[in-house]
Amino acid sequence: MTERTPTSEQPAPRRPRRETVTRASALRDSAGGPLPRHPSGRPPAHPPARSEISEQTTLGHTYVRSLMRSQLKAALTALGALVLLVGPLPLLLALPAPEAVVWAALGVGVYPVIWAVARWYVRRAERNERDFTGLVEGR
Repeated sequence: MTERTPTSEQPAPRRPRRETVTRASALRDSAGGPLPRHPSGRPPAHPPARSEISEQTTLGHTYVRSLMRSQLKAALTALGALVLLVGPLPLLLALPAPEAVVWAALGVGVYPVIWAVARWYVRRAERNERDFTGLVEGR
């Protein structure tokens, strides 16, 4: 058996220094100098997300999925409200009641509820789109 002797002692490899990479540090490294300053003294804001969406990057896909998720949440909330408020109506109408009560429940009770839920949904959907547009435009 041969005995193995170390010919030279190598020190343990040093771990690299941890560095937090931000957009500003990446721009500074790529430009080779300090960042251009905005007239207000602040560094320029992130570029609009519009380019991320049009180039179909992962970030752009995330933006669009966020909008779709918020629109779906609003739609499911409106549907749930309708099911809870209008869903039990057939059970109420199955009870023996005069015809005038049935027509009053349908005409006066149901349509305002449907109108209110629809109005809430449209306003919520428009707000979601306005927020998304503000994000995309960088406003």
